[in-house]
Amino acid sequence: MGSVVLSLDAELAWGFHDRERMPADRVATARESWLRLLELFDDYDVPATWAVVGHLLLDSCDGDHADHPVADDWFERDPGTWEGRDEQWYGSKLVDAIENADADHEVGCHTFSHVEMRSVSREVASAEMRECVERSEERGLSVDSVVFPRNYVGHRDVLAAYGVKCYRGTQPRRWYDRGVLGSAAKLLGWPSKAVSPTLVTPEEDEYGLVNVPASLYLFCFEGRARAAAERVGDDPIVSMAKRGIDRASTEDGVFHMWLHPNNLTEERDFERMEAILEHLAAVRETTPLSVETMDSVAADIKDDEPLPREPIGPR
Repeated sequence: MGSVVLSLDAELAWGFHDRERMPADRVATARESWLRLLELFDDYDVPATWAVVGHLLLDSCDGDHADHPVADDWFERDPGTWEGRDEQWYGSKLVDAIENADADHEVGCHTFSHVEMRSVSREVASAEMRECVERSEERGLSVDSVVFPRNYVGHRDVLAAYGVKCYRGTQPRRWYDRGVLGSAAKLLGWPSKAVSPTLVTPEEDEYGLVNVPASLYLFCFEGRARAAAERVGDDPIVSMAKRGIDRASTEDGVFHMWLHPNNLTEERDFERMEAILEHLAAVRETTPLSVETMDSVAADIKDDEPLPREPIGPR
């Protein structure tokens, strides 16, 4: 039968540091949401892949990243302090919480400083991965899974050179993801009532990495559209997630849900997650459905462990 994967882009303020304005509510509640999600995952014994921005593995930093080949102003918002003072920029204790959770989570990688890998040089991409691998090894962790910031896939060969096993690929597009008709259908909550999200098929690419594509972003239906749909019925994302879980319990394939911890800023957001996890746990209890992390999916696909390669520089 199929399986379910949950992956999280765990980034705190780093997810917005290159924008002129950062969303104050998402940044302010990010740590609390991270910890509350861990509690929910423990309550339902659901493991997840936490793709953590590498800088969050640090508990302090002097703010000097002179050896990093990225643009001079890229780290200008890094306060160069410590976790107790500027807790939105350092996350060592949050990573401790992932490792100490009852659920068997994976600590993955979301690059070191949330660069868009599709638009940076090979030298920058290599520096980002090198920093992540070194910081992870200091904690006794390996970097097996990567989630690309903003889902911009790039420099997969660099990932392979640093021993990465898999990455989250882009979500297959359906007709209601585009155009005026699709927007109108979403406004009416049509997709959640009529179709199930796609089950994906992880595949090994030309670099020996396993692509584990996304199926459903759990916070893709927000704002006025969500409010309108909830006034006349159930949360449409919960309905879609339940359909995807049910489908994975009877068919081959992977139902891969994803989110950011900083998506959860209101109580109704936690209610959404609990409803999905409760249904997932119930279906897992009564069917052959399995819940996996990205690295365990990759291990199922690959016949053997990838051989580590030497780090590479620019071409």
